[in-house]
Amino acid sequence: MGNDALRVAAVDVCRSSLVRAQVGARRGTGRYTVTMGKGLFAKKAIKKGDTIFIERPLVSAQFLWNSLYKYKACEFCLRALETAEDNARRLSGIPDLSLPHPELCKVHPELHQACPQCQVMYCSNECRQAAADQYHRALCLGTSQEDPNHPISKLKDAWRSMHYPPETSSIMLMARMVATVKQAQDKGHWQKLFSQFCSRAANEEEEIAHKLLGEKFQGQLTVLRTLFTTALYDDHLNRWFTPEGFRSLFSLVGTNGQGIGTSSLSQWVHACDALALTSQQREQLDSFIDQLYKDVEKETGDFLNCEGSGLFLLQSACNHSCIPNAAASFPSNNFLLHLSALSDISPGEEIGISYLDCCQCDRSRHSRHKILRDNYLFICSCPKCVSQMDELDLTSDEEEEEEEEGGEAEGDDMEDEMTDV
Repeated sequence: MGNDALRVAAVDVCRSSLVRAQVGARRGTGRYTVTMGKGLFAKKAIKKGDTIFIERPLVSAQFLWNSLYKYKACEFCLRALETAEDNARRLSGIPDLSLPHPELCKVHPELHQACPQCQVMYCSNECRQAAADQYHRALCLGTSQEDPNHPISKLKDAWRSMHYPPETSSIMLMARMVATVKQAQDKGHWQKLFSQFCSRAANEEEEIAHKLLGEKFQGQLTVLRTLFTTALYDDHLNRWFTPEGFRSLFSLVGTNGQGIGTSSLSQWVHACDALALTSQQREQLDSFIDQLYKDVEKETGDFLNCEGSGLFLLQSACNHSCIPNAAASFPSNNFLLHLSALSDISPGEEIGISYLDCCQCDRSRHSRHKILRDNYLFICSCPKCVSQMDELDLTSDEEEEEEEEGGEAEGDDMEDEMTDV
């Protein structure tokens, strides 16, 4: 995976004139609220199931707890490094487990390469070189990789002490932004790219404060900013190290970071689904996979993937809708984001994705608005929300109980823990 595109263009879109013609970004035309300021619109008809575009992130990083828990991913593209069988053994706790059809695993350990200085792992020499060329030289700890007193190690430890699983972001995403600018010959080019992401800590017109940047987290932010400055300060980016600039950078990552999940086991399962088998063979294989997932759930729970987040310039232009017509996925088992149509999209129609998960989308309008207001600094007025405007601004009894329980926990823990970004 070369790095030419990182120097030439903000994103890698499918190399197809059809795809380039289908999608166009408009600034200042977001129709959900006057403050959203951007949107993505179809220029030609897009059919349900079509891939609208494929994009690589400007920067990405694996979550720190995820890495600590031995979810092995490429330091550049987040491709899962464990073979499907090794992954299944670790997640199920069955050390002698053997997967049928091992040839379907697409992980190639013989291609993996380590940084010669710090020994972090990459899925290929291309990824190792791409990381070195973009940001890794500025972040490489060399022989200090295991030194807990190294400034970057202290920064990572502080983040882990404030941001517990389930993780939603990483301080290292911000670190790689700084390192990218540090290493770049054209520093202004990268600063301009990063400036295109929404980075306000609050939405001035609606006076919505980002929940992470309120008074409760000032102490944690001060600690992080001090450690961040010690580890990474650069004169070209001095504004990012001021209290206001760091808060803005924190908000940029918190509101624009897209989660990335990769799994060699999931990729193997999808490959099994595509096999041409007899009915008896299919039944046997499906039974094996069902039992495997039961064993994994019992041993590991819900944490199955290598997880991280990235900043995707084109995807970040997609506004939210509670009834989205597009969705992002990572079928290549790396950081390449595929945006696919969930329904037919007409020329001129806005391409909308959901910032909420499936369960959150099914909650009341009031609850959806609270989540979006707290995390993304806007109030949604998509067709679904408009149609529910006459509903009382109350959550369901179940949601109220959840909020009450959450409030009790907050009183005890919120001063010491930062659990959402």
